[in-house]
Amino acid sequence: MERIGLIGAGRAGSALGAALAAAGHPLVGVTARSGASRDHAARLLPGVPVLTADEVTQRADVVLVAVPDDLIHEVAHALPLTAAQYVVHLSGAHGLAPLTGLQATPVALHPSMTFPGGRVELDGVMFTATAPERARPLVERLVKALGAQVQWIDDEQRAQYHAGLAHGANHLTTLVTQAIAVLREAGVADPVATLRPLVTATLDNTLRSGHHALTGPIARGDVDTVAAHLAVLRGSTSTSYAELAEATVQLAAADGRLDVETAARFTAVLNEARNGHRADPADRTGEAPR
Repeated sequence: MERIGLIGAGRAGSALGAALAAAGHPLVGVTARSGASRDHAARLLPGVPVLTADEVTQRADVVLVAVPDDLIHEVAHALPLTAAQYVVHLSGAHGLAPLTGLQATPVALHPSMTFPGGRVELDGVMFTATAPERARPLVERLVKALGAQVQWIDDEQRAQYHAGLAHGANHLTTLVTQAIAVLREAGVADPVATLRPLVTATLDNTLRSGHHALTGPIARGDVDTVAAHLAVLRGSTSTSYAELAEATVQLAAADGRLDVETAARFTAVLNEARNGHRADPADRTGEAPR
């Protein structure tokens, strides 16, 4: 098996290095400059020598550059790489550009997974790769050894690929955090327990059925309910609610669940909110919101 050298012992690099070692790939060395990196290396990579970047590179067949995105180019171009080696970065947003000009064969390999700081189960995780044709057998061997899957995209698709992941995962954290705060302000004693079954079921249904999983006031055409929500929300939560509600209206209208008139009423209410006019929904219809 290929000898792996790890440049950087952050959360992702340490977890991936540990997984590769467990799969039988020898880790010949790791760099760890900060206290946090040395801690990660000690916990997840016991027995792997902590070396300089040059020493790690000279011992490895595959050099894994696990550093922040903005440092990939600088760090990789300072390594004594040869044409017999592979150099791999883990960025989702970047393709091969940060590795351009190096003698080693370049690979961009991104796992669609979060790394909280410990060991991570990678079985079934999708890795998205961009690399020259000659690197494909190596990438497929590495990913298969982890029990994971690999898919290939072109270099120019990397930013769009990563935007989809960030929108679906990072912004989900923002959304749920805002929802917890709203419930807490409403006097709910345990917002997390209240949200957990609903959010978990919704996420599962959406991953399985896409837009067909949509439920709630917009799918039902309850304009007054959405107006009532906007009347009590404030700050960034109000803004994100209005923007996501507009996108939801477009989604529901596109698949025929909202007629043109109801969609227009939703848009009018949302525009009022975005323009800072928060009319009482009861004034609009003469009825209290449902």
